Amino acid sequence: MKDSLRWTILFIVLGTLFGFVLSRSGAADYNYIQAMFLFDSFQLYGIIGTAVVLTSAGIWLIKRRGRTALGRPVAIELKPLHRGSVAGGVLFGIGWSIAGMCPGPIVVNIGEGKLYAVAALAGALLGAGAFGVLYQRLQGLFALPRLNSPR
Repeated sequence: MKDSLRWTILFIVLGTLFGFVLSRSGAADYNYIQAMFLFDSFQLYGIIGTAVVLTSAGIWLIKRRGRTALGRPVAIELKPLHRGSVAGGVLFGIGWSIAGMCPGPIVVNIGEGKLYAVAALAGALLGAGAFGVLYQRLQGLFALPRLNSPR
């Protein structure tokens, strides 16, 4: 079996496991998400906080070791903060609040058979596509970084 096929199978298994955890924890449920944004329920804040703590610890360990699990050197580049980051974060939060889902839960909801998630997916893809088309025009307005030219 080729390495690329093994990695593909591993990523599908891990993605399915991640989707299952999102589904069972309520992190992909519209009502839980709306309750979080309305401060009626703090369950998702706990889930998000747990994810931040575990991820922070994992990244710290990886950086301390200096190598990935495959032995490659670790290179974590810090991204500069600019107006585009702030505007993008605000737009992401508004979309998350209105749709009741961000990219991971969109796929989970589609997998659960919730048809309204298809509209959220269409909106996310349309927004990402529009950003790509308009990037050069938005660069000056939001002080966005220059894109690297293809090699």
